[in-house]
Amino acid sequence: QVRLVESGGGLVQAGGSLRLSCAASGSISSINVMGWYRQAPGKQRDLVAAITRGGSTNYADSVKGRFTISRDNAKNTVYLQMNSLKPEDTAVYYCNIKNGLMLTQFWGQGTQVTVSS
Repeated sequence: QVRLVESGGGLVQAGGSLRLSCAASGSISSINVMGWYRQAPGKQRDLVAAITRGGSTNYADSVKGRFTISRDNAKNTVYLQMNSLKPEDTAVYYCNIKNGLMLTQFWGQGTQVTVSS
């Protein structure tokens, strides 16, 4: 069983910053990709950013230049530094990992990020 524990969400004013963390534990072999998705009310869950074990990153166009994803492979932890936050960044943010050769996916429980104008 794999457990993902997220932290760092909250309420912030526009222009502010937040840092999300997600620590994975349990039956983990080798986490290939770690990432963050978000889902706003009434919308689909979309990729925000992802990072491979080797450090290659991918960002949604809407967050490029404002968000930075990083990971600590020794701690099986992924981070999302969010700067210059906008009200449209308001959503539930979900941690996602793709584990092992089969890239089996696991999801965190989600953390709310609310950006006030």
